[in-house]
Amino acid sequence: MAITLVNPSGLPKIDVYRQVSIATGSKLVFIAGQVAWDAEGITVGEGDLAAQVEQCYLNIGTALAEAGGSFDDVAKLTFYVVDWTPDKMPPLLEGISRAAAKLGSAPVPPATLLGVAALDVPDHLVEIEATAVLG
Repeated sequence: MAITLVNPSGLPKIDVYRQVSIATGSKLVFIAGQVAWDAEGITVGEGDLAAQVEQCYLNIGTALAEAGGSFDDVAKLTFYVVDWTPDKMPPLLEGISRAAAKLGSAPVPPATLLGVAALDVPDHLVEIEATAVLG
């Protein structure tokens, strides 16, 4: 496995992700920010953060499969959430959980969450980009 995820002693243990990703593979995969578009470019889950997060994860899964990988190969995620407030954490986590069930994995790589004023399309509530390392 090219990615080892750890929570080092001396750093807080975060349940929804690991603090450190140790990559040893030889193929880097950079996935552009994914939004809640389906294969035809139609927004999924208008007004529903959980549904949009789920679709973003599924899109990342599709991109990873094309590169010969899976969420097990993800070294880092970055979330961009429109008008972020802490009360949006439960639907964000719900979307991750639903996607994980469909993808058959529990994606917990290091992650950064940024609140933003807007995204490219007014209906988009979240955009997620990924970096993966394949062996």
